[in-house]
Amino acid sequence: MSVEPFEGDWDHIIVGAGSAGCVLANRLTADPRRRVLLLESGGEARHPYLHVPAGFLKTFRDPRFNWNFSTEPGPGVDGRAMHTPRGRVLGGSSAINGHLWVRGSARDFDDWAQAGCRGWSHADVLPHFRSLEDYRDDAHRGAGGPQHVSDIPALHPIVAAFLEGGAECGLARNPDYNGAAQEGVFTYQRSIRRGRRFSAASAFLAPIRNRANLRIVTGAMVLRIETALGRATGITFARDGRVQTAHAKGEIVLAAGAIGSPHLLQVSGLGPAALSQALGLPVIANNPGIGENLQDHYAMRVVHRVTRPVTLNEQARPPRLWWEMARWLLTRRGMLAYSPAHAGAFARSRGTLDEPDLQFVFTPASYSEEGVTGQLQDVPGMTIGVWQCRPESRGFVRARDADPRQAPAIQPNYLMAAEDREAAINGLRIARRLLGTRALAAWSAAETAPGAGQVSDDALLAYARAKGATVYHLCGTCRMGGEGAPVTPELRLRGVDGLLVADASVMPRIVSANTNATTMMIAAKAAAMMLGQPCG
Repeated sequence: MSVEPFEGDWDHIIVGAGSAGCVLANRLTADPRRRVLLLESGGEARHPYLHVPAGFLKTFRDPRFNWNFSTEPGPGVDGRAMHTPRGRVLGGSSAINGHLWVRGSARDFDDWAQAGCRGWSHADVLPHFRSLEDYRDDAHRGAGGPQHVSDIPALHPIVAAFLEGGAECGLARNPDYNGAAQEGVFTYQRSIRRGRRFSAASAFLAPIRNRANLRIVTGAMVLRIETALGRATGITFARDGRVQTAHAKGEIVLAAGAIGSPHLLQVSGLGPAALSQALGLPVIANNPGIGENLQDHYAMRVVHRVTRPVTLNEQARPPRLWWEMARWLLTRRGMLAYSPAHAGAFARSRGTLDEPDLQFVFTPASYSEEGVTGQLQDVPGMTIGVWQCRPESRGFVRARDADPRQAPAIQPNYLMAAEDREAAINGLRIARRLLGTRALAAWSAAETAPGAGQVSDDALLAYARAKGATVYHLCGTCRMGGEGAPVTPELRLRGVDGLLVADASVMPRIVSANTNATTMMIAAKAAAMMLGQPCG
């Protein structure tokens, strides 16, 4: 197939219009002298499911908006493969995720800096977090930024009971887990504005689409990174039956995510040399760390049946659902305007720890599938999901074929580290303790999962292996760091000039949080470095 040139030269080509790519496009095109091309394999985010907050349940498997990856069978999870959604639409995974805005702890970023990521301490990244946010203006938070962050407007009575139960367990109410400290119980902050999802595309692309120096191309399946004389020179992509190459006179930035970025590097001959050779590709650069170091959060849940029909399970069924739909259309309020997790906690599994090692999510609902979310059950229920903040298990993303359209092998290796198995057991026990508090016991009819008879460590671990699931926080596959890491702290790929990576894949270690906010911070800091600014 012949390859055609695409619309001249570009100062910057961004691959992927997800959480990171939208931020990059916004910040880089603020300089009118820079001509920026933004390539996205998916389409425009027009469907109602992408705007109604509760619509995320419909997008998680919809191929119109989702790559619908699957992991390899996991030896630590009873040989199960996990459905792994990744956004394939303007806004990327921020257009299909659960809306939660969680930064991580200060220690997460200080640990990055100590591990060789110069310039990535908490003091270094805080200005970039604040520059993103429209929440509150204080020493820790930002106001007036593009990304609107909101609190839950009203407490469901069972959510109020969860907060009381946390206090019974010694967990103080935390008014802002994204502020000075994480620990405690709280209601979650969300990327929702006036009852609608506020994705990275809503926040960072929509206001700037008329900039003359920005070109957004949707439906562009990127095939490879072009190189010459040790420099990345362009991107070849397929669109509408044509194959075209966009030429970069400046820099190319990969923002295709923890699966897409390493996969594209590998099929372009820029990953491990042995893999390039096995795929029959020329070795352009040998980066053995590309695709390694895959990390994710792995969640278990404790579920109780509720005594009264007041949960989301009932609200999501006709005729109540019809009323909720009308309410959202008229007022942007009600059940459809909420994120799946209403409240949560950060807690320590042992008193000897100086930082929380467990994150919890609570919802006045229960689901029939594994993991934290799935199909709502027919009976009233409530659920606590729990996962380890900083798991030790490491996996990989690896191209199976030289054809970039073939999905790579994804192996997170959940629960392969002994520390992760211990944390799973501890997390389930604390979740049970929370649901057993006086405040929540008043709502509980019975524990339905794992089941009251499952009390031993072996039984709880067996349950975690059989019923746990991904929290969709994949990261780390293009790790940044000192010598030996494939990406420098300036986010430049080692071994080739003119090529940066700026997305969740560069995290050297997963943060103690949902990863969307940190991914956007990485992009903001990347743009600031590219523009020579102290803060994006």
